[in-house]
Amino acid sequence: MITQLGADPFGDKITRALAQAGIDTSCISYTEEANTALAFVSLAKDGNRTFSFYRKPSADMLLNEDQIKQEWFDDAFALHFCSVSLGDFPMRGAHVKAITSARKENAMISFDPNLRFQLWDNKEELKNVVRKFISMTDILKISDEELGFITGMDTIEKALPLFFDKGVKLVIFTCGSRGAYSFTRNNHAFSPAGRVKAVDTTGAGDGFIGAFLWKLHALGISADNIESLTEADMNSLLEFANRFCAISVQSSGAIDSYPSLDEI
Repeated sequence: MITQLGADPFGDKITRALAQAGIDTSCISYTEEANTALAFVSLAKDGNRTFSFYRKPSADMLLNEDQIKQEWFDDAFALHFCSVSLGDFPMRGAHVKAITSARKENAMISFDPNLRFQLWDNKEELKNVVRKFISMTDILKISDEELGFITGMDTIEKALPLFFDKGVKLVIFTCGSRGAYSFTRNNHAFSPAGRVKAVDTTGAGDGFIGAFLWKLHALGISADNIESLTEADMNSLLEFANRFCAISVQSSGAIDSYPSLDEI
């Protein structure tokens, strides 16, 4: 995990939770200049959620490119990021430095826009920044709710040439309870979502892409051969990620709801 937290009790709590989940926290920085960002989640009856953010500014926003170390990426398989911290503040430069550093180690770059409109004063700037970072990406995860805003197109089939022309090698298109698709220039696949009663969908998208990347690593796929994925490979990846999410959304919380490999 690469981020910056406040030197405060919330930062301590987050670090402990990540460490207990088996995540390496040695690349987390701490600052006295701002507090740890907070996100408050409100749940609807169907398990869907809305967010309220407290970060004006928050510690993560102040992480700068000079704090990113090349050695963090030794033997890295992939770098994954979202758009939450790509606003006009130092963290955007830190992302560029991290992407450049990861590429030097031949790691694949994975991007989930994960749009949070309330964090941006200007939606047009958000769109432009997301498009810029798509051009630095090997794997793009995009949802049916995000597609129109980012591309101006109403179907994934129309949008694919735009993504591939920007250098994206694998597009993952998620459609909530309707399942997920994946596309390379050579193949495509679809996997339906499991029929379950959702209790809490917080962290489901992150769980999906995390499970997908884990399975990609297990299959021995690298940045060099990702475009050689077969339809069978892509079905296996989507089914694994969907199964992870189907279990996760049946319990409350994000990390607390994530299943173990044995549970899957």
